[in-house]
Amino acid sequence: MIAREPTIERLAIAQRLLLTPFGLDESHLARALNEIKAHQVDEADLYFQYTRSEGWSLEEGIVKTGSFSIDQGVGVRAVSGEKTAFAYSDDISEVSLLDAARTVRTISSAAQSKRTKVATQKIAKSRSLYTGHDPISTLDSATKVALLGKVEKLARAKDPRVAQVMAGLASEYDVVMVARADGTLAADVRPLVRLSVTVIAEQKGRREIGSAGGGGRFGLAYFDDAQIEKYVDEAVHAALTNLDARPAPAGEMTVVLGPGWPGILLHEAIGHGLEGDFNRKGSSAFSGRIGQRVAAKGVTVLDDGTLADRRGSLNVDDEGNTSQRTVLIEDGILKGYIQDAMNARLTGVAPTGNGRRESYAHVPMPRMTNTFMLGGDKDPKEIVASIKKGLYATNFGGGQVDITSGKFVFSASEAYWVENGKILYPVKGATIVGSGPECLKRVSMIGNDMALDSGVGTCGKEGQSVPVGVGQPTLRIDGLTVGGTA
Repeated sequence: MIAREPTIERLAIAQRLLLTPFGLDESHLARALNEIKAHQVDEADLYFQYTRSEGWSLEEGIVKTGSFSIDQGVGVRAVSGEKTAFAYSDDISEVSLLDAARTVRTISSAAQSKRTKVATQKIAKSRSLYTGHDPISTLDSATKVALLGKVEKLARAKDPRVAQVMAGLASEYDVVMVARADGTLAADVRPLVRLSVTVIAEQKGRREIGSAGGGGRFGLAYFDDAQIEKYVDEAVHAALTNLDARPAPAGEMTVVLGPGWPGILLHEAIGHGLEGDFNRKGSSAFSGRIGQRVAAKGVTVLDDGTLADRRGSLNVDDEGNTSQRTVLIEDGILKGYIQDAMNARLTGVAPTGNGRRESYAHVPMPRMTNTFMLGGDKDPKEIVASIKKGLYATNFGGGQVDITSGKFVFSASEAYWVENGKILYPVKGATIVGSGPECLKRVSMIGNDMALDSGVGTCGKEGQSVPVGVGQPTLRIDGLTVGGTA
């Protein structure tokens, strides 16, 4: 059997699910785009999407909920200058498509004397970063329920102080097709799975929580016995550690961040400030600073949507552009921003494959994919041992950032107090406060243990959520403000 080229195969799947059942073909897409181009616009595109999702959750020893849904529709967009007109429908039909096209073309009042033809078709570049199989079908329902039961049994067997176990298993099969007025035709078939484990431990009336989990763009077979036990161990360890936690000291101090998921601080405090829309409008703390030093030497930050099987990776973005490995900061020097098509056009640069949207009902905007800092040359143990008095934070919960000022606040869900290079005890209630640009300049040691997170990140921006990845090595940052409870 001869396999088809990946891009052609994805287009065939998209056409089978999104066009053929509704009596549509590429000639209908061209007609809709020509309707938009009857008025002068800079960009126009059609975004078709079919999403099948399934979820199971366990609590109090039983699987309490199971859900299954199918959503499909089309979004139609026209862009003129900085203005965007957008319409969407969950009715995929020729009538709805043309209605939406006629609606969005009114963004420009300058009608042309005759319609311009859509450019010669260009198929998106070939790329295959993950399998196109439907992950929902990779395990049957009974096996999924048994998997969650295994999580419960393992967690309770770890320690008698485990009082409650919650677990969730989610799968998604997402098929998208993009047709643009410049002739680009692209499709992607995106699997996504996630297993989450939450444990509540109780001791002498005190209850504490610990969480773990992971996933990516692959099938449910990834969650084998070894992977399940790893997540359970991490969740139980976090909950039991917090049972012994003392109130966190407050003040300005040295903070060491662990590898992997603590990169969420980098994502929020720095990553959003490097998105093209904020910088085009001049509202980011990093606006107009290309070529300037914005971080300590040794700090290199990338956004990379090309990593195989990663949660934030994309074969093509939601505008049909191939995802890329983009250097944002190199050895402390700001090199560039992440761009969607509109912001790239308005600032005279090339798109970076970061045009993303939550669904067909949303407009695309520049968004991160997998954002991380490269490793350095220091042994992580040496970095922790260098702390005279300070905080070692290995896991984070929620946080927020002000893009304009770059100021952030983050809560550490697992952290330790360190004196004279020795980890003394876990602490609770620590919040880290600072400024993204200033934080980068205060990085004094970079570990050789760069790690990506386990595959749990979801990023919110302007009401839209998309899956992302984060990562970093162990980092020492001097002079951060810690808000504590002591």
